[in-house]
Amino acid sequence: MQLSEAKILIIDDDVDVLSAAKLLLKRHAKLVDIEKNPQKLPFLVTNGDYNLILLDMNFTRDVNSGREGFHWLDRILDINPKTKVIMITAYGDIEMAIRAIKSGATDFVLKPWENDKLLATIQAALESNGASASALANAAEEKSKDDGKKGKSASDTIVASSESMQQVLHTAERVAATDANVLVLGENGTGKTQLAKHIHHHSKRADKPFVTVDLGALSESLFESELFGHVKGAFTDAKEDRAGRFEEAKGGTIFLDEIGNMTLGLQAKLLTVIQERKVTRVGSNKSIPLDVRLICATNMNIEKMVAEKVFRQDLLYRINTIELDLPPLRERHEDIAALADFYLKQFSKKYNRPVNEISSALIKKMQQYNWPGNIRELQHAIERAVILSQEKTLQPDDLFLKSSGGQPTTATGFDLEDMEKTLIVKAMKRFNGNITDAARELGLSRAALYRRMEKYGL
Repeated sequence: MQLSEAKILIIDDDVDVLSAAKLLLKRHAKLVDIEKNPQKLPFLVTNGDYNLILLDMNFTRDVNSGREGFHWLDRILDINPKTKVIMITAYGDIEMAIRAIKSGATDFVLKPWENDKLLATIQAALESNGASASALANAAEEKSKDDGKKGKSASDTIVASSESMQQVLHTAERVAATDANVLVLGENGTGKTQLAKHIHHHSKRADKPFVTVDLGALSESLFESELFGHVKGAFTDAKEDRAGRFEEAKGGTIFLDEIGNMTLGLQAKLLTVIQERKVTRVGSNKSIPLDVRLICATNMNIEKMVAEKVFRQDLLYRINTIELDLPPLRERHEDIAALADFYLKQFSKKYNRPVNEISSALIKKMQQYNWPGNIRELQHAIERAVILSQEKTLQPDDLFLKSSGGQPTTATGFDLEDMEKTLIVKAMKRFNGNITDAARELGLSRAALYRRMEKYGL
C-alpha cells in the first residue's frame, strides 16, 4: 500500500506532537486522525478502519517506562491483530525497541523525528510483505484455512512432536469444537497463552475477537472497570462510556491469564458474571448479555489453593470444565531442536540477520539443559543469539544459558540482565515473596515486576 492511500491514526498526549505529525502527514496520506486520550483507542480501532497507528509509549507525566504504550499496543492487537503499529517515544533505547517489536509493533521511532525518516518508516510498514492491507488480510485468511486442515493456523503455531504435547493438542482440538470452559495449567513460559489461541483458532469463534486479560497485572481498583466496563461519571476519570474486556470479546474468546492471582472478593464478582452470563458496567443498572468462550490459565497449584481456602471451589468448578496441563520443556526434550529452529527462522527474518542454522553441538547443549524458564527462556536465548552472532551458524558459545548454579554461563560481573535478576531475587527474599512490597522496593509496578520474573523464569 502507498502512503497516499493510507488512513493513519496518531495517539499522543502532547498536542504539539499531534499538530506537527498531522501537518506533515496530511500532505502525504489519504486520512490523518489525531487523538490525545488513549482511552478512546478501542472505539477508534474497532470503527476507524485505519491502515496504521502511530502510538506514543508514555501518557503519564514523569513516567517514562513505556508501560502504557505496551498496554495500549496489546489492546490494539487484541481487537485487530493485523493492525500495523509504530511506537513513538522520546525516551527510547535499543532494549525498548526490541521489546516493542517483540510485543507486536511493526517499527519504532524516536521523537523529535526526522520528517524524511518518519515518512520512510511509515511507507516501509505499509509495504511490509509487499502487499496491500486487503491482500495481506486475504492471504492470512487463506493461509489460516489451509493450515487449519493440517491442525494449525498461521497465528497459533505450536511446535510439538513429543507424545505428551501431542496428547494435549489432541484434547485441545476436540474441546475447541465445543463452548466448554477450559483451564490451562503449567509453569511460567510453557505456552499457556499460545495454547489458548490454538483452541480459539480451531473453534467456531475463530473469526471473532480473542481478548487477553492479564489478571496478575490488573489492580483491584481497576478490575471491574477493565473487565466489565463503566459508564460516564461512574468515577472521577470516567469521562465517557467504555466497554469492558468481556464486551470486547463478544462472539469470541476471552482469555483470563494468571487467574490464581485474584483476591476472594474479585473471584466472587467474576463468578457472578460467569454464572449469569451477563455483565453490568460500573455505574449502570443495565445488564448486558454475554456471548463469549472462557479460557483461564494459571501457573499456581489451584487445587491446593482451594484446600487452603484462598480460591473459591465453586469458581474452580465453573472454569475447569476441561483441564489441560502443559508439560514443562524439560519433559519434552525431543521438541527442543524444532523449537530452536522455529525461533531461529523467526528472529533472523525479523532482525534481518544472516544466521540460518544451529550447530549439532549447540543442539546437544540445549537438550542437556534443564530450561527452568521453559519455552519463553528458549525463545529469548535464541533471539539474543541471533542479534549478537556474527556467523551464519549458531555455536554453543552464542547461547546465553544459566549454569546449574543458577548463574548465566556467559555472564560477567557487569552483565545487566544478571544483575537485574539478582536484585529481583534479593528483593523477593527480603519481602518473603510479597510482589507488592518487592516491586515498591525496586521502583517498579507490579506488572513490570511480573514481566521481569517471567523473563528470568523466577
